[in-house]
Amino acid sequence: MPKNRTKKILIIVENLPSPFDRRVWQEATTLSEAGYQVSIICPTGKGYEKKYEVLDDIHIYRHNLPMEGEGPLGYLIEYSVALFWEFVLTWRVFLTRGFDVIHACNPPDNIFLIGAFFKLFGKKFVFDHHDINPELFIAKFGRQGFFYKVMLAWERLTFMTANMSIATNESYKKIALERGHMKEEDVTVVRSGPKLDRLRILPPVATLKQGREYLVGYIGVMGAQEGVDLLLQAAHRIIYELKREDVHFGLVGGGTSLEDLKRLAEELNIGDYVTFTGRVPDQELLEMLNTADVCVNPDVANEMNDKSTMNKIMEYMALGKPIVQFDLAEGRFSAQQASLYAEKNDVTDLADKIVSLLDDPATRRKMGLFGRERVEKELSWDHEAPKLLAAYERLFER
Repeated sequence: MPKNRTKKILIIVENLPSPFDRRVWQEATTLSEAGYQVSIICPTGKGYEKKYEVLDDIHIYRHNLPMEGEGPLGYLIEYSVALFWEFVLTWRVFLTRGFDVIHACNPPDNIFLIGAFFKLFGKKFVFDHHDINPELFIAKFGRQGFFYKVMLAWERLTFMTANMSIATNESYKKIALERGHMKEEDVTVVRSGPKLDRLRILPPVATLKQGREYLVGYIGVMGAQEGVDLLLQAAHRIIYELKREDVHFGLVGGGTSLEDLKRLAEELNIGDYVTFTGRVPDQELLEMLNTADVCVNPDVANEMNDKSTMNKIMEYMALGKPIVQFDLAEGRFSAQQASLYAEKNDVTDLADKIVSLLDDPATRRKMGLFGRERVEKELSWDHEAPKLLAAYERLFER
């Protein structure tokens, strides 16, 4: 019997289906390959409609969501329905496959309610801290108020319930220690490093440039705090003020703001210069990014994004792409010399730095090589997986 096979882990994730959520799937497969029995509870999604299936020896239980939350009331409904089905499916796993640990991936931070209940049965609770939700609330809605206080309370209760917290970077670890009052030995940093066998370097697909010389690429959620509206404004400047009609923009990803962003592109009269793919399979994503000459991370400069590590940055780096982004702490830590850094939320500077890179192939090549090497030597999932496994070994030794 493989090592750890008698230990069972149940991962609960609310905002994305598995295996689409890359971090969750990398964690799940790493734990499974190390000998743990792994189950996942998650929502259904496009291409992931089956309510139950087994992939790579991981049992996946999916539930429907009535809507993708938009606005405080929308999120309240989404989170409440998700929590109900998570609780139902947790009982199903408990009574069939069983589990020793609930591994909760936020957002939201209300999964502690399930963790606290099953701790009554001697189960452990691990908090996998993907997003800082109080700051995320402010980023989305621009205010505090009642629901912000709820976010703070949920976060505090989540840390109180957790036997162990997994932080995605040092900024999140600091929050776990200071705001969550967790002990140093109970917090482990496991970054969302890319898997290089997935992020393959492929030949460019010339047709994606729509007959133009250059392609600027973006991958990510189409939401309010991602700053895609700022990227579109920068595109308008590039095309009409800097007179660069030789540049096309390829934007990959879905989200609640996708249709609004398409309308904004039309209002800015740049619709013919922008391709919105929506959520697409890996092959199409890789084709777009491999074809891009420059990749952009336009995340809005705010407290949430300053402290968060964005997967897209390291995915760009893994593919050897030079980056332009606003100057944010964790973004700068990840990319270092693989990126140029525009003044915070400054559309003009963002546009100018994109054009400066497009016009400097030698610098693009140098930045891309630096980024790829940094991922290979320091940031890929191969470097993070041992940290996750060591954390679980400590957890089960207690």
